[in-house]
Amino acid sequence: MHVPDGFIDAPISAATGVVAAAAVAVSLRGARRELDERTAPLAGLVAAFIFAVQMLNFPVAAGTSGHLLGGALAAILVGPYTGVLCVSVVLLMQGILFADGGLTALGVNITDMAVVTTVVAYAVFRGLVKMLPRRRGSITAASFVAAVLSVPAAAVAFTLIYAVGGTTDVSIGKVATAMIGVHVLIGIGEAAITALTVGAVVAVRPDLVYGARGLRQKLKLRVDGQLVDVPAEPAPAAARSHRKVWITGLVTSLVLAGFVSFYASADPDGLEKVAADKGIDARTEKHATADSPLADYGVKDVEDARLSGGLAGVIGVGVTVVAGSTVFWVVRRRRTADTTPVGTGV
Repeated sequence: MHVPDGFIDAPISAATGVVAAAAVAVSLRGARRELDERTAPLAGLVAAFIFAVQMLNFPVAAGTSGHLLGGALAAILVGPYTGVLCVSVVLLMQGILFADGGLTALGVNITDMAVVTTVVAYAVFRGLVKMLPRRRGSITAASFVAAVLSVPAAAVAFTLIYAVGGTTDVSIGKVATAMIGVHVLIGIGEAAITALTVGAVVAVRPDLVYGARGLRQKLKLRVDGQLVDVPAEPAPAAARSHRKVWITGLVTSLVLAGFVSFYASADPDGLEKVAADKGIDARTEKHATADSPLADYGVKDVEDARLSGGLAGVIGVGVTVVAGSTVFWVVRRRRTADTTPVGTGV
């Protein structure tokens, strides 16, 4: 789904850039409310995990592969505003360092892969959680459905953008049919990864999953004829610590990007396949960072393909977790500054 340079004309690329910038600005503001002592330490890790899993293309049809988009996963784990920022950080790192996704198309990619997937997925997720029984299995089930729907939604969004700003004269109806069809299949893989990840975290630390907050109904006591909430007991220090979860997540990301990615499918992904079949890639431009030392997820001058790809993946995870953590630390600091009482002189 990474749109390269040349697919979309300059006016629409600029317009989507404005949309993406506005969405990021709104998300920076909204993330201040989401990034508390539970989500803030994990948000950068979520971005790094999405980067790692996006390297794992899986086959979905003859000659076509797909990979995680990550909007649903990020929104459910750390909140929708923070989720938009997580995916945006990943797209920025991929575009600048790995020549994956055009720089002039960055607005298109953020709008499509970060904003659309996150908004659609979280809206579906919240609607299902309200209807389903209040238990952990409901969180996993809702995550699956939300992720399934988020991927074809992104395919529809790309088709609409291409309809008004595409650089080749092709049948939009055929593009829409092909894009939605293949991305429904990719959505199933996205849903499986999302549900397994969310389910694993919920099983161990449900308090760290943004979408699982309020899962347990508060105990109430009747006092003077009225029901009041029972004060919650403070969690033990072991439960409050994020260190084990953070280390486990980082090690998992490094293993996926540095080792498992070598066995990913080499087939073109859904957008690449449709672009080649329908001729919408006729005006694809060379990426501005095509000569980057990490272009195409390999380390330049390292001849061994497995070592080259593994090193690139490890570097990508490291850079993404640092960049993401820095962004979220700054946002968290802004929240702290905004909520700190101002002293008054006497």
